[in-house]
Amino acid sequence: MPEEVLFETERMQSRNEVASYLRTVADKLDGTESITLNAGSQSVTVDPPSQVEFEVKVEREGPTDGTGELSIEFELEWDENASGEVGSLSIE
Repeated sequence: MPEEVLFETERMQSRNEVASYLRTVADKLDGTESITLNAGSQSVTVDPPSQVEFEVKVEREGPTDGTGELSIEFELEWDENASGEVGSLSIE
């Protein structure tokens, strides 16, 4: 299935700025609100269902014998046509 990027942005920010952004997203998820992302002329609004697939990934990119680049990725995923509950999620 082909992938269509609806919104993408990347920029350097302080840890505090990233934490504030993630808190805003968390508050909207907790309050069952739609999430609107804006960056420059880009804008997209999504309305995640009550249950989503949540993936957390830590990666290291670079040579196996040298310094690399670390990343933490958070991904929420759901079927566009989903309605209602889609399963349970547990994080330890």
